[in-house]
Amino acid sequence: MDRDASIEDLLGIMARLRDPRDGCPWDLKQTFASILPYTLEEAYEVAEAIEQSDMPALRDELGDLLLQVVFHSRMAEEGGHFDFHQVVRSICDKMIRRHPHVFDDQDLGSPEAVHASWERIKAGEREAKSSAVETGALAGVAQALPALIRSEKLQKRAARVGFDWDSVDGVLDKVAEELDECRETLTEDLPFSERVHEVGDLLFSCVNLARHLGVDAEQALRAANHRFESRFAKVESGLAEQGLEPGVEVRDEMERLWERAKKTDPQ
Repeated sequence: MDRDASIEDLLGIMARLRDPRDGCPWDLKQTFASILPYTLEEAYEVAEAIEQSDMPALRDELGDLLLQVVFHSRMAEEGGHFDFHQVVRSICDKMIRRHPHVFDDQDLGSPEAVHASWERIKAGEREAKSSAVETGALAGVAQALPALIRSEKLQKRAARVGFDWDSVDGVLDKVAEELDECRETLTEDLPFSERVHEVGDLLFSCVNLARHLGVDAEQALRAANHRFESRFAKVESGLAEQGLEPGVEVRDEMERLWERAKKTDPQ
């Protein structure tokens, strides 16, 4: 295309791909469920581009994520549920409704007041569309979220109704307590399911600690993963320079190279 592409161009491409007679066999075969893993993958690739401050990659990954929205919307339109323009209308209405201080001249005064207003409006929306058994303080936190993110959201919801630690010291004590209980599962005659239970409690407590420290647990763990990858690559490189390969027999050298990598790692 010589001119700038528009959303209508993308909608047209997707309609062509899903054309029952002349479309793409792979695209025609897809369902909401089969496309879901790609949708999640594209969202994480957007996150990776942001973490790496890679603007060309971010442009491309946002396009891939937008395609997922168009794909789902096209399948919904074919099923008589809704179309892409209704998706856009829905989010436009939601943004206007959740920003009365911008679109309705309400004076909220501070970012904190804006956040409180946003949460009140969201709670009202959840209550309006939830069934009687889904109206508790924790209702509406999606089950499909990554576990760390979902833990933090559940904890924030509970905190809003007063169920929270008064200080970070209490959270630190709780983390230590859960770690001790994990250690006990190594020595006591307990079923393996109990070990899973205690590790889960420890992880949940660590998310609580991150929240009280103002740290995003998911992003912190992603950053830790990146550091581990970077440092282990240096260990492998150091071994290769000596004609060695990673293995138990060179454990001491791996430890030495690891410590060196930690000192030189700019992250």
